[in-house]
Amino acid sequence: MISIINITFQVLMMVIFIRVILSWFPHNPYNPLIKIIYQISNPILNPVRNIIPPIGGLDISPIVVIFIIQIIKNIILKFLLSF
Repeated sequence: MISIINITFQVLMMVIFIRVILSWFPHNPYNPLIKIIYQISNPILNPVRNIIPPIGGLDISPIVVIFIIQIIKNIILKFLLSF
């Protein structure tokens, strides 16, 4: 169970990281793989983007989201390890 949770959070962070890398290069947003990345990352990034606007044209929401994901992962894993 702990391994599954750990892997899930790692995959989620990887998707967000790939989304950041994609923003640096021109790409086809209609590519099926890129659409999946957007579908996974948008529901997570958009609420943070609504709270924290870009600073000087730099979107820091992925940094904030990865930080929050790490905190949530650590809390869940500590809780599960306490049993």
